[in-house]
Amino acid sequence: MKTYSAKTEDVQRAWHLIDLDGKTVGRAAAEIAKLLRGKHKPQYTPHVDTGDFVIVVNAEKAVFTGKKLQEKLYRRHSGYPGGLTEITAAELLQKKPEMVITYAVQGMLPKGPLGRQMLKKLKVTVGPDHAHAAQKPVKFEL
Repeated sequence: MKTYSAKTEDVQRAWHLIDLDGKTVGRAAAEIAKLLRGKHKPQYTPHVDTGDFVIVVNAEKAVFTGKKLQEKLYRRHSGYPGGLTEITAAELLQKKPEMVITYAVQGMLPKGPLGRQMLKKLKVTVGPDHAHAAQKPVKFEL
């Protein structure tokens, strides 16, 4: 018996709608990453992007547990001396709530070109409205 290996042109992609109202960031990100990778499908192949599209709404209503809201730091560096910029989770959730979800999911995807390709299928919006109604997304319950 031969091992099945999925091909990119044979992958059927679905659209999932996830509402983060009151959901924990990390647990939601783990489920989103699983959908983006395609691990929920029987034809999952590690080196092929077999995942689906995911639309996330109400990103600003996601919650952190414990003291993460005040103590968790998001860091980036410009590459210049003294170029380290830090922002707490509370500040980032207030300024750009969609980036909190994106960073959490990005950390759970493979690093490199395949992971970046998978991340492009993630659409995060603030509020209950999204611009992908024409794709008829199916509501996914976490």
